[in-house]
Amino acid sequence: MSLFSIKYHEGLLHVWLLFYRILLSAFMLTHGWPKLMRLLSQEEISFPDPLGLGVMVSLALAVFAEVICSLFVIAGIATRLAVIPQIITMVVAIFMVHAGHSFAKKEMALLYLIGYITLLILGSGKYSVDRYFRK
Repeated sequence: MSLFSIKYHEGLLHVWLLFYRILLSAFMLTHGWPKLMRLLSQEEISFPDPLGLGVMVSLALAVFAEVICSLFVIAGIATRLAVIPQIITMVVAIFMVHAGHSFAKKEMALLYLIGYITLLILGSGKYSVDRYFRK
């Protein structure tokens, strides 16, 4: 295989999509899990409300995207549908929550956004539950 070739091995693509979606979602779970714990706690909730829906609703939507949707993406269940809330969450984080912040504050959300858009375009790959729904 030449480093300058534009060809790819389809089998490796599907293996990479498996690892990519698992790792991307596992990393996101490290952000979502503390939010879930905060949502379930009896303590007063302090969380940004960029859309004006209320702190509790904003936190619940973030938990849904970062925890529930991440678990769906890990399993490869309705992957393209599951990344849509994640894309929306990252867009809100970049352009509303961190709007006035430096690029360094927005960088992680941008990287996640790129990852989720990649999964929206490519799908979950052959090694997923989605594959069985296609049959």
